[in-house]
Amino acid sequence: MPVPREPRIVIIGAGVAGISAAYVFQQSGFTDVTICEKGTDVGGVWHWNRYPGLTCDVPSQIYQFGFAPRADWPHVWAGGEDIRAYHRDVVRRFGLERWLRLGTEVTDAVYDDESAAWTLSTAAGETLHADFVVCATGVLHHPYIPDIEGLESFAGPVVHTARWDDGLRTSGRRVGVVGSGSTGVQVVSALQPQASRVLHFARSPQWILWAPMGARQPAPLTALLRRSPELQEKFYAAALWASGILADVVLRPTWRRRVVQAYARWSLRVQVRDRRLRQQLTPDYEPLCKRQVVSGTYYRAITAPNARLVTGPIAEVTPTGIRTGDGSHHEVDVIVLATGFRTHDYMRPMRITGRGGRRLEDVWADGPRAYRMTAIPGFPNLFTVLGPNSPTGSISLQHSAELSSRYIAQWIEQWKRGRFDAAEVTERATEEFSRAVAQAMGPTVWNTGCTSWYQTAGGEIDLWPFDRGQMERMLGEPDVGDFEMIRLTS
Repeated sequence: MPVPREPRIVIIGAGVAGISAAYVFQQSGFTDVTICEKGTDVGGVWHWNRYPGLTCDVPSQIYQFGFAPRADWPHVWAGGEDIRAYHRDVVRRFGLERWLRLGTEVTDAVYDDESAAWTLSTAAGETLHADFVVCATGVLHHPYIPDIEGLESFAGPVVHTARWDDGLRTSGRRVGVVGSGSTGVQVVSALQPQASRVLHFARSPQWILWAPMGARQPAPLTALLRRSPELQEKFYAAALWASGILADVVLRPTWRRRVVQAYARWSLRVQVRDRRLRQQLTPDYEPLCKRQVVSGTYYRAITAPNARLVTGPIAEVTPTGIRTGDGSHHEVDVIVLATGFRTHDYMRPMRITGRGGRRLEDVWADGPRAYRMTAIPGFPNLFTVLGPNSPTGSISLQHSAELSSRYIAQWIEQWKRGRFDAAEVTERATEEFSRAVAQAMGPTVWNTGCTSWYQTAGGEIDLWPFDRGQMERMLGEPDVGDFEMIRLTS
């Protein structure tokens, strides 16, 4: 019987995906693990985003790791600082910081066919060696800066919400907010009360579901969950089950979808009485087609005397403001870019070179694709957590990351026992999965005619079109028939 080997594992990223992978690998008994995180703290998108009003649009009791439930979330919908503190606490509680290297950006990863090993290079010029590379980079970490003529000429501060300047003063100033997604809605709501004027440049309006986002978690619930870890576990399981209703809403055109869509229309009609403004705020697509925006304050903010919605296209930025396509010039003191991220870059611009010298940039030239979110043909012993087709709009990301990590751990365990030196998913299996995704995407609400950040440059919808049960089945045990098992010749 072969002597078990100790795998060298490098995890790239310390957000939700990276923390999940590190915890699962620790529980699996792997000891040679390095977590490379380019930021100065853990948390991924929650580390980079620090803008005013930042709030998670998923309830706290489900937006957490199943292995580290928190009883005392201050709010039903957690704020950014609470989530950052939670991530830091999880890393400390499980001793994952011993593997963590902050401020370490991986720039290159090259696979060697002869040794079936990876060599990674960092921005600081360091070299790391690994038997397995686990890309846990997520999707929301490369800010998208729109190409607006004259943007660099603006005389005042220009800040992207993912790179917020804590020293930026907006109180008593004229603020222009560009972008209509969740971030734009949250920023407008947060800045409007203190700004002298807020102009929201939102060419494409969003459906907004009303919810009391500032509601505190009931004290009796906190006390119950604190007293009984067993109850906390059951409560989390119940929350996961309830999230299946959301999956049903977005995946199938049932009565549940019609109810939620009716609620979106009602939320607008009840809160915005001005008919002209309501018309401007009414999207031309079905509710839920894009990433759903949830807010309890935006409609109140945008109807305030010091707020104005600007729906015309931006023509240029001048030193003193923003000019729209109709020739109107809107003077502002601060420009806030709530323009989101380059969501389909994933690991890029990291240069990843796989078997035979193939480059990920070339393989993904027509858009990112992976087998069951986790493996890419041509890149042996490289896996992704929350990779392409992850359920950003339907299933708990923490649960998905844990499932993916346990799936990957099974492959690493087989390597440890000497059953292969490299495992590479086949093109056939990946193509079969892609066809299944395309077919299942048909009846989803994301496929009803809107343009959103869910779509790749090629127009494909980069989401998970199956329910949680299907995900658990697909990621339960490795299907070795879908992989080529490579043994090095001695």
